[in-house]
Amino acid sequence: MNDKQTNAEPRRVVITGMGLISPLGSDLETFWDALYTGQSGVGPLTLIPQGVFPVDFGAEASEFTGKIDGFGELEKSQKKAIRKGLKVMCRECQMGVAAAQRAINHAGITFGSCPTKTTGVSFGSDYMITLPDEFTRAVQKTCEETGQFEFGRWAKKGLPQLSPLWLLKFLPNMPASHIAIYNDFQGPSNSITVREASADLSVGEAFRIIAEGRAEIILAGATGTRIHPVKTIHSTQHDELATDAEDPTKASRPFDRNRSGMVLGEGAGAVILESLESAQARGATIYGEIVGRSASVATDRNLVGNPRLALKNALRIALDDAGLTAESLGHLQAHGLSTRTSDAAEAAAICEVLGSPDQAPPVTTVKGHTGNLGAGSGVIELIAGLLALKNEKLFPVLNYETADPDCPVRVVTDAGTPSGDSFVHLSITPQGQAAAVAVRRFAA
Repeated sequence: MNDKQTNAEPRRVVITGMGLISPLGSDLETFWDALYTGQSGVGPLTLIPQGVFPVDFGAEASEFTGKIDGFGELEKSQKKAIRKGLKVMCRECQMGVAAAQRAINHAGITFGSCPTKTTGVSFGSDYMITLPDEFTRAVQKTCEETGQFEFGRWAKKGLPQLSPLWLLKFLPNMPASHIAIYNDFQGPSNSITVREASADLSVGEAFRIIAEGRAEIILAGATGTRIHPVKTIHSTQHDELATDAEDPTKASRPFDRNRSGMVLGEGAGAVILESLESAQARGATIYGEIVGRSASVATDRNLVGNPRLALKNALRIALDDAGLTAESLGHLQAHGLSTRTSDAAEAAAICEVLGSPDQAPPVTTVKGHTGNLGAGSGVIELIAGLLALKNEKLFPVLNYETADPDCPVRVVTDAGTPSGDSFVHLSITPQGQAAAVAVRRFAA
């Protein structure tokens, strides 16, 4: 950054493209219609075996098969490169790349049309874990003589059975790497792995990089899953899961008094952030303006997270950064995990910052429709807020039926509730890592 940029006012940063892979589809219009009309993306699991885990339902991105036609419109050379690269992408990587390419296309960016040195990537993910079947043949070879696994035979018998490139499929920096390579984005690039907070942190970092003049365009997003042979085991051990729902579509009940836990899901989302000057120069459609961001971590001396305090800090700082107040904020896109503890902590934080429900702005959340998509939730929920601004109305929180005294927030229950001209999206991890992004309707 040169001295002129250092002393200048921060540049305005706008959103010019959106893309997603979600349990409610991969098309923006279909996604919005599903939100507004109360359709659920939750159903029987197909990606992991039935009857093996405590839960047999979740929110799968069932339309996405991992085939090249799911990546949107592509240049011929890009299509060839991505098709070749699919073999070194796990499903999370594939979803992330697909969402990114859809956002790039939605922004009207074609290959080679952007200044490559000032176009970058900021992408988040969950931790990625190898699928057990990647090791099946190797383990079988190690056991074939004695019937038991013997570690001393692994190097000679087992290891040669692994693909030389298997590790590339599961590295959390690979989505950003693939996206940058396939689109020749040579500007700032980073990968963030902070569970559910990854998306807001990635968008927030991209916002600051552009505002400070260090890039013109950055693709920001995240991909994640909780539907995985190993991750699902982790969730059953550490998370509050909704396991007893007779109707899976009603299992995710954010802020409802009868909520019993979160629903597992998968998905990815991406947005194109761009300096206002760049967007106007190429005649791009502007869907909103990023005006603030924040991050906060709150734990005790034993590193036990304090989600209420972290969310309170993140919401307050994002509003201050954006120059917004409780009175001027249009609505809140909440984390809304649907667990007893997380929703109560989030509601308390919202009330502390925004005031009582009769004074505070309306609160909505996507997770009633999609469950928890891990790192993938954040940008998909951000896109939902942008579509709400575009349509000037909010979608009701799915499955919210009975108010909970422990969650005294103004939950959206009526279709058509005005969206206002701004919103904040909140996210939190069980470890007490919170992040937020503030968005305003664009005004020239």
